[in-house]
Amino acid sequence: MIKKIVQKRWTKWLLFTIGGLILICVCFYASIYFGFWGKLPNKEELSSLKQAEATQVLDKDGHLIGKYYIYDRQPITYEELPQHLIDALVATEDARFYEHDGVDNKSLLRVFFKTILLQDKSSGGGSTITLQLAKNLFGRKKYTIFSTVINKLKESFVAKRIEEIYSKQEIITLYFNTVPFPDNTYGIESASQKFFNKPTHQLTLSESATLIGSLKANHSYNPRLFPERSQLRRDVVLQQMTKYNYISSNRSNQTMSQPIKIDYQHFNHDLGLAPYFREEVKKELAKILEKHKKPDSSIYDIYNDGLIVYTTMDYKMQSLAEDAMKEHMQILQSNYEKSYGSSAPWKNNKKLAENAIKNLKIYKTYKEQGLTEKQITDSLSIKKDIELFEWNGNITKKISSVDSLQHYLKFLNTGMIAIDPKTGAVRTYLGGIDYRYFKYDHVSQSERQVGSTFKPFVYTAAIENGMKPCTYFSAKEITYTNLKNWTPKNASEEEDPYLNFTLEKALSTSVNTIAVKVLNEVGIPKVVEQVKKLGITASLSEDPAMALGTDGIKLKELSGAYASYVNQGKSVKPYYISRVEDKNGNLIASFEPEVSEIPAYNEYTRQVLLEMMKSTIDEGTATRLRTSYKLENAIAGKTGTTQDNKDGWFVAITPNLVSITWVGNDNYNIGFKTTALGQGANTALPIFAKLYQKMNQDPIFDPITKSKFEEISEEVLKDIDCKPEKRDNFLKRLFGKKKKKKKFRKA
Repeated sequence: MIKKIVQKRWTKWLLFTIGGLILICVCFYASIYFGFWGKLPNKEELSSLKQAEATQVLDKDGHLIGKYYIYDRQPITYEELPQHLIDALVATEDARFYEHDGVDNKSLLRVFFKTILLQDKSSGGGSTITLQLAKNLFGRKKYTIFSTVINKLKESFVAKRIEEIYSKQEIITLYFNTVPFPDNTYGIESASQKFFNKPTHQLTLSESATLIGSLKANHSYNPRLFPERSQLRRDVVLQQMTKYNYISSNRSNQTMSQPIKIDYQHFNHDLGLAPYFREEVKKELAKILEKHKKPDSSIYDIYNDGLIVYTTMDYKMQSLAEDAMKEHMQILQSNYEKSYGSSAPWKNNKKLAENAIKNLKIYKTYKEQGLTEKQITDSLSIKKDIELFEWNGNITKKISSVDSLQHYLKFLNTGMIAIDPKTGAVRTYLGGIDYRYFKYDHVSQSERQVGSTFKPFVYTAAIENGMKPCTYFSAKEITYTNLKNWTPKNASEEEDPYLNFTLEKALSTSVNTIAVKVLNEVGIPKVVEQVKKLGITASLSEDPAMALGTDGIKLKELSGAYASYVNQGKSVKPYYISRVEDKNGNLIASFEPEVSEIPAYNEYTRQVLLEMMKSTIDEGTATRLRTSYKLENAIAGKTGTTQDNKDGWFVAITPNLVSITWVGNDNYNIGFKTTALGQGANTALPIFAKLYQKMNQDPIFDPITKSKFEEISEEVLKDIDCKPEKRDNFLKRLFGKKKKKKKFRKA
């Protein structure tokens, strides 16, 4: 009977077809195995797996503040994985993980019969942790036909080889170090730091379940974007853990009753803590790595080699500084716009707008392409959806590039740096108000006129060259006939012309006329020499107006010079990086503070100037630190305001921290409408004041906030013991009514 059936033609064709299909399948299987569809990694290659790793940027205490990466990945060891995290993964993704050899045949059969034949979607998938690892490591390619089948078979071959080489613990570790999480994050350590601001070993059961739950669909179960959906998925993970006896029902229910609380950290280029600082560190790091090669002489890759960069920044102080800046600048911006009202220059000054447009990168590109002015104007007038920065929350409007430029012309910006005056280690660094929209760095790039913050250098040169602190100078205006009848004026029109001030009084109240007279007395060359000794390399104008701070100096250099007043007269060079290590902790480079070996002036001069700048805080232009902000700390300092209220400055000197703050408009043609609003005491000082208020509330900063200035010598006490001001007698007032004219002695 069987023989007859076999002899029938259709039976022969059926057997031939089945045999042919089997042969095709075997050949297809063999073609994949032998690399026809792409070479499979051999055991040797699998034994030395290398993944791109993000470079970590750490603060002075090892706190992660940022990364440089193409793929955001930070590998960790098995010992750093909490057990409940491992259990959550196995229970959810591969319950038979410890039983199979990379491919779970029982699960595949279940998938075939229940999922495919019976269409039971709740039956689960057949992918194992090892198969997923193979996919994570080598990705998937697109083929003309059978892409899914080819990729699945390739992964099964790789998975089996992985199981032959690595232990289950090693596979778990490899998986956690390579698996993609939401927001372009690779590896559990990066995900833990990004979503919960903590290392993996500190993850709670709820947090572990949340991250494991997101693996099913990175976007759909992103706890930042979809918290409710993510929580439901977390609960599924907890139920799976209960099902496979990893946790009790009580613990599962208790955890499910807790809402997900994320502490999201931005580690990308534009967002997160200290983006201006991280950009500057990256530039420094690139220079360092040009000089230091790998042991095999190849070049280090900032984005892929998992370097560890230890910086000088104080994470917590930087956070407080950013908060203080935002609190103040939001209010100041509002007052600034209100002061101008409908007469705002960014709205009504056509020439200003035209010049600003010509500085746009897109304008210069169009110009290089040969477009006419009309064509450029037409192109820049096309409206499109643009996200705009606003202090109360960003908005998206359909506007043109010209409209966008006008919007950004109104914004005030800032720069702030705080350093350890003994070493130059940078503790806080604010390059601007928001790196996403204002890339220009006002700490390292900007050279704005420094205003009255230059005056202490003039007085330092004067004291150093023998002038006594109790020397009196008249506040009266003088016209210098050899300087085109230049007449320096004081900020206050009500300044009594018959008053004579000591150097301390003149400096603490920032009297312009006296600063120029002191410069005239000591001589420009000696002031320039003094400034150079303080480590300032900026080009100086070397004219009488320099006494009023008409030269531009970077915040970095200014801070290093001011550090000398609490560092034995020695200036410092601000620095960011203390050491660089490779991913295994091997030292690549380390850096020591650059402190001037020779004091820029003697101890007597230092003590006198420090006393003068204490008076600025206690009795002079910065008294609002005491009155408005109620700061009782040991502080010396100097305010500064430039011509037409373009720049506001504040220098704060404490025994263990020196801070410089600048505020102004990026466009130098736009200043504050009034001196009352634009003076440094109103624009820049409050950022430092708010920062110090916050630091006073945290005992961790006690070594800074509770530090005291050392006692001054008897000699200095005696030499500054005089009336701060005296009035001209009757005869001087009678015969000195006319504005005095004289020549300025330049040398």
